[in-house]
Amino acid sequence: MSDALPEILYRDDRLIVLNKPAGLLSVPGIGPEKADCLAARVATACPGARIVHRLDRDTSGVIIMALDAQAHRQLSVQFQDRLVEKKYLAIVAGAVEGDEGSIDLPMRKDLDDPPRQIIDHEQGREAATMWRVLARDFDRTRLELTPLTGRSHQLRLHMKVLGHPILGDDLYAPAEVLAMADRLMLHALSLSIVHPSTAERRTFEAPCPF
Repeated sequence: MSDALPEILYRDDRLIVLNKPAGLLSVPGIGPEKADCLAARVATACPGARIVHRLDRDTSGVIIMALDAQAHRQLSVQFQDRLVEKKYLAIVAGAVEGDEGSIDLPMRKDLDDPPRQIIDHEQGREAATMWRVLARDFDRTRLELTPLTGRSHQLRLHMKVLGHPILGDDLYAPAEVLAMADRLMLHALSLSIVHPSTAERRTFEAPCPF
């Protein structure tokens, strides 16, 4: 297992903010081959560090960890109460109609085909995403995505349902869209939280690599 830390965007005595690379798990998976993860690397360098939220393995960008139990509780409550502001960049297949919009479709785990998620209007949990077009090319569109909820695979599934799956998505994109990129074209651009010590709102950003 590697002990190399990803790029540190910010660090103080209460929290650490990192730029997670695509391909690195946020937390350990099942089996020894999935033991290497961001949480383990940071905990090795910063004993007591605790994961607050997750990014998919193939999503890059801003992720925050708490360095003490109280900071972990305070930050976790912010995520739970939707006081955290998140923005993502994505490149999706095709030409998205309109310049902005929103998707409000409830989700749940696909019990017949994990780890995929599905839309379920009866048993799904609320899931809402705002999107805005940043640029268009002949076969793809660059979007800014703002999730108002934090469901697993929310942005990936919502873009699929919109009819424009994210390039390089090995779970929700058809083969031809998967082949349009050598990675999942989804990046956590910014994360805004209230600092547990100062009560000031702080925004952390990680430059988009694509």
